[in-house]
Amino acid sequence: MSQFKLTPTELGEFQRNGYAGPFTLYEPSEMADRWRKERLRLLDRSQSVYQDTEAISQGTNISNYDRHLDNGFLAEHIARPEIVQRVTSILGDDVICWRSEFFPKYPGDEGTDWHQADTFANAGGEPQIVWAEDKEYGGTITVWTAFTEATVETACLQFIPGTHRQMFYDESLGMHYDPEVNRNKNKNGVNRGFFGYDYRQLQIDPDWSPDESKAVSMELKPGQFIIFWSTLMHASHSHAGRTQEMRLGFVSRYVPASVYVYPDLDEIREYGGRISLDRFGCVLVSGEDRYRRNRLLTHTTTGIPFRRNGT
Repeated sequence: MSQFKLTPTELGEFQRNGYAGPFTLYEPSEMADRWRKERLRLLDRSQSVYQDTEAISQGTNISNYDRHLDNGFLAEHIARPEIVQRVTSILGDDVICWRSEFFPKYPGDEGTDWHQADTFANAGGEPQIVWAEDKEYGGTITVWTAFTEATVETACLQFIPGTHRQMFYDESLGMHYDPEVNRNKNKNGVNRGFFGYDYRQLQIDPDWSPDESKAVSMELKPGQFIIFWSTLMHASHSHAGRTQEMRLGFVSRYVPASVYVYPDLDEIREYGGRISLDRFGCVLVSGEDRYRRNRLLTHTTTGIPFRRNGT
């Protein structure tokens, strides 16, 4: 069954613009009910694959990584056919999920600055994903699901269509982490930052700046998701604070099984913390692993089997 594959029109628009959607996975009431239950379960980190107490206690972004490896709902979510079939329309049949993470925005939070990600070496300067040498592009397919409402006033995503085929940043340069950096930085009248990093440190041309006049805002209802290349120029609005509700996005990231994940790395160093990869593994969500390049997990740390091909 492939009822969720991108249509030829949708695929053409994706190739041209770098994103597709939004698509509905859960109805808003279902999403609210599921999240009300799961947010309590996620407080229990005893089965998380990452047990770095410093990163967790500091509440850095790295503490949000890969909860699909221990939480049953998130394990099911990353393998939902509504997501996976659309991703395989782009990447082919053999696909792994290599990372998931939460992106919260609280009332009054600044927006996320414009950025692209190819190898995800932006923080430490060491590639976290590497495509085969004969490929003309890299990056990952990002599936961003709204667990709560995402509007312009509550910090929804922004894209600059068509920017996914040219990198404006050199990730090998690395960035200096400072939790105070970018605070109250004003760019074109918008407060923006990047979780303690200044993405401008990676610019190939120091005098270049994104053409924000071409930006589009991606408002999503709870339970909807958007698919985009990580190399697409993307950002988020700030949270205006007119509501006390947090905006929460959950991201799952996919690459072909041929891509090397965390090559030659035994830990991740980002956001002022570090976590060991000893218990980490990718999840095969479609097709076969014909390459044997990455460690694959078949069950969560709590014994729940990962679904493949929608089964």
